[in-house]
Amino acid sequence: MMIPGAAFRLLNVKSTYIFTVVCRLGSTPVSRRAARCQSPAEALQGLKDGQTIMIGGFGICGIPENLIRHLSNSKVRNLTIVSITGGLSDCGVGELIKAGMVKRLVTSYIGENSNIFEKFLGGQLEVELVPQGTLAERIRAAGAGIPAFYTPTGYKTMVHEGGLPMMYEDDGKKITMASEPKESREFNGRGYVLETAIHADFALVRGHKADTNGNVTFRKTATNLNPVIAKAAKNVIVEVEEIVNAGELQGEHIQLPSIYVHRIYKPNHFVRRCEKMRLAKPAESNAKTSASSRERIILRAAREIKDGMFVNLGIGIPVLAANHIPEDAKVFLHGENGIIGLGPYPAGKKEVDPDLTNAGKETVTAIPGAAYFGTEESFAIIRGGHLDLTMLGGMQVSQNGDIANWIVPGQKITGMGGAMDLVASAAAGTRVVVTMEHNAKDGSAKIVKTCSLPLTGQRCVDRIITEKAVFDVSKSTGLTLIEISKDLTLDELRECTDADFEVSPKLKCMED
Repeated sequence: MMIPGAAFRLLNVKSTYIFTVVCRLGSTPVSRRAARCQSPAEALQGLKDGQTIMIGGFGICGIPENLIRHLSNSKVRNLTIVSITGGLSDCGVGELIKAGMVKRLVTSYIGENSNIFEKFLGGQLEVELVPQGTLAERIRAAGAGIPAFYTPTGYKTMVHEGGLPMMYEDDGKKITMASEPKESREFNGRGYVLETAIHADFALVRGHKADTNGNVTFRKTATNLNPVIAKAAKNVIVEVEEIVNAGELQGEHIQLPSIYVHRIYKPNHFVRRCEKMRLAKPAESNAKTSASSRERIILRAAREIKDGMFVNLGIGIPVLAANHIPEDAKVFLHGENGIIGLGPYPAGKKEVDPDLTNAGKETVTAIPGAAYFGTEESFAIIRGGHLDLTMLGGMQVSQNGDIANWIVPGQKITGMGGAMDLVASAAAGTRVVVTMEHNAKDGSAKIVKTCSLPLTGQRCVDRIITEKAVFDVSKSTGLTLIEISKDLTLDELRECTDADFEVSPKLKCMED
């Protein structure tokens, strides 16, 4: 095979012949070996206006903070930024948005960044919201040379059918850009949405260690999106805490091979902020007290979690149920940001690790034997139906198992995060349980005949738990009441429930 512009050399090293290839662009050799950069300016050389930049991190855990800070002080403009979240107003991707250098943000969640809302509603920023697992898979597909793929996530929602706001003006009163409908197809009787790969000009990656060849390792949940974005970009810059000699990283421990890495930069200083510092509360008294509505839901939800289960718990009521799992039950808690084996909140600040968070971006610990992996792997676990149970909150659930839990028209859009992926796992065998208060603040029913809010997923809910009742959901026959609060009659429950339901012959009272 002839390689244009290449010079071949045959070396004899201790009787072992080695072919080397030196590729030339003009008269200047171009090496595939990762270059070590002495400054962020050198590392970011060649980044231009209008390019697409992928940035690692989940919230601000595992972000390449020094590269981001230097980029935010540059004069580059009209960038498309691809990131799982929008960061904070003064940290992570938020620094670039605040600096006015971002034209479009492709992300799954923007809830913690007020600058995004201001620029989004004011017509200064385009926002393309993508389900978290779909975003990770679109990036993975690009790195694997796959132009498009079908996914069940988002089928028959705004992600599939179009109309999702992407740009506003007049402080959010007028939508000036909305998403287009996407192609869909049925496989084995199940609907799927066609999604396309996302490529980038640059990827800014945060690693833990790199060797002089450019191989990289990552630490705990700071892994998140970092390895996969390195495979989807033309230029990959890795910010690391430590650089070691080739051979010091064991080959089987390397998570990102050097073939994907172009430049390495080791800063002198890291801040490593925690987005949501959360510590364990002191043990509460065992004295019997009357539980609030929220506490009653939490206690009942905990009974769904059985010994040996692999479980994903959503933000809010579901994650609090983990505090009430029996001590003798061994349960493996999964986080979308890339962990199986979530433990309790740290007992004190000395136990806090900025590289270890849950999907709510809170500081946590890990149980012995916990496993860490990339975001794309985390959602392959979800979509593939490998979890036993997923539990999440809801705004509305219909009598045939539809759920709406991520957007209310006319209010701020924070993004769907991983919710659409989680409910899509129902068809693959994962049990989906929704925990929520029985009625909204205005008294309206949340268990309804048909969801009036935009859907998160269709016919996917198996059980609903509220402070007033527990319902089993059949996609074909509807709701069956299996438990009712001892303070409520059947007539009173029907009065505050919009959906029709049957009553189980084994109906019992909810336990306190």
